[in-house]
Amino acid sequence: METAASLRNEFYLSRQSDRESNARSYPRRFPLALKTAKGCTVTDVEGRSYLDCLAGAGTLALGHNHPEVIAILKDVLSSGLPLHTLDLTTPVKDGFVSALFDTLPEGLRREAKIQFCSPSGSDAVEAAIKLAKTATGRTDIVAFTGAYHGMSQGSLSLMGSLGPKAAVGQLVPGTHFFPYPYSYRCPFGRGGEETAKLAGDYFERALKDPEGGINRPAAVILEAVQGEGGVIPAPVEWLRKVRAVTAELGIPLILDEVQSGVGRTGSFYAFERAGIVPDIVVLSKAIGGGLPLAVVVYRSGLDVWKPGAHAGTFRGNQLAMAAGQKTFDIIARDGLVARAAEAGERLRGHLEAIAHRSAYVGEVRGAGLMLGIEVIDPLGCRDSAGRLPASTEAAGAVQAEAFRQGLILETGGRFGSVLRLLPPLIISNAEIDRVADILASAFDRLERKAA
Repeated sequence: METAASLRNEFYLSRQSDRESNARSYPRRFPLALKTAKGCTVTDVEGRSYLDCLAGAGTLALGHNHPEVIAILKDVLSSGLPLHTLDLTTPVKDGFVSALFDTLPEGLRREAKIQFCSPSGSDAVEAAIKLAKTATGRTDIVAFTGAYHGMSQGSLSLMGSLGPKAAVGQLVPGTHFFPYPYSYRCPFGRGGEETAKLAGDYFERALKDPEGGINRPAAVILEAVQGEGGVIPAPVEWLRKVRAVTAELGIPLILDEVQSGVGRTGSFYAFERAGIVPDIVVLSKAIGGGLPLAVVVYRSGLDVWKPGAHAGTFRGNQLAMAAGQKTFDIIARDGLVARAAEAGERLRGHLEAIAHRSAYVGEVRGAGLMLGIEVIDPLGCRDSAGRLPASTEAAGAVQAEAFRQGLILETGGRFGSVLRLLPPLIISNAEIDRVADILASAFDRLERKAA
C-alpha cells in the first residue's frame, strides 16, 4: 500500500542506507528510487523523469522494457519451459547459441565453442583465464594499464585501477601489465599517433626478449575500447600488432567485450574495426537482453576442459537467453549497429562543440554510443607532455548538475575525471540533442562558478 512516505525518494534511500552494504555506489551519485522505465527514460517514485545514459552500465542495448522483449519473456513464462536448467539444453538455448554465433566474425564462427558461466562478466573472465591456462599449461597473464575486467579475486588481478585492489592484497600472482595506448595521457610521455607504435613495439620486444623477465604467458587479455578506464579506444594498428605477436608466439588473445559488444561501438564487436579475430571472446551485459547472462566463446582447439571443469548454478538462465536472442533479432532487423555509429557521430559532434567552448574539456573520445569527456583543471600545471591535470571535482560537479537537470551519466577513468555516456542504441535524435543541451548547460554553470 502506498503511503505519503513511500512516495518520496528519501524513504527508500534511508532504508537502503540502513540495510545495504557500504559498497553501494550509484545511489550516492544518483539519490533516487526508481519506479518505472521505458526506452531511454527512467522515472522515480516522486514522478521525476531522467534520460538514462548509464543504461545498466551498457546492459540495456534496447533501452528499458522494450515491448518485443517483454512479449517474448511473457511467452517463455507461459510456455511451461523450466526456467532453471543448469547446462541442459532447450530449444530456447539452442536458438540463442545459433543467434550469437551468427554475430561472430567468420574466422571464429566456423570453429566456435561456447561456455555458459555464472551470470556476470567477472565469472566469464575467470572462465576465460582458466580455459587459457588449462589449454596452454602456462600460468602467467598479460593485461594492460587502465584495464577493468571485473571485481572477483582473479579479475581484480587483471585490473589497472589500484583503488579496488588496495584493501584486498594477495591477488592471483603472475599478472604482468603493459602500457595501453592512451594517447591523451601517453604512458611514454609522447602522445599522438606515436603512442600506438611505441606501445606495440614495446609489447613485441618485451615478449620476445629472452632476458625480458616474463615467461610465455597463458593469455593476453584486453578491451578494444576501455570502458571504466576512461573510454579509450585502442588504435587499430596497435590491436593488429598485438594480434600478430600473440599469434606468432602461440599466446591465446582474449577480447573482453562485456561492455563494448552487441553493437555499442558502431560494429557488433569493438575488435572488428581492426579486422582481427581473437581466440577467446568474453561476453555479458547486453547479450541477455537486460537479464543476467555471461558466456565465453572460443576457438575449438582450446576446448581441452574435462566435464565439470567450469560450472555455475545459474548458467541456464532461459529467460535471459530468450531475451538475448530477441535482442539480436531486433538489432539486426532495425539496423541498430549502423544506427549506433550514426547516433554516436551526432552526439560526438555536440560534445566537440562543448569542448570548443569550455576550458574544462581536455578530450572527447570513444566509438559509437560509447563516448567519454575527459574533464581537466584549466588552472593546473601541465605535465611533461603538456597536458593539464585531470579534475575529479569538476567532473563530479558536471555530473551532479546534469543529474539535477534530468540526465544520468557515470564517471570513470583516471581520478574519476571522465564523463561516460552509454545510452541505449535506440536513443532518438531528439534525445541526443537533449543530452547535449543538459551537458552544455552543466559545463556553462561550471564556467560561471569559476569566473
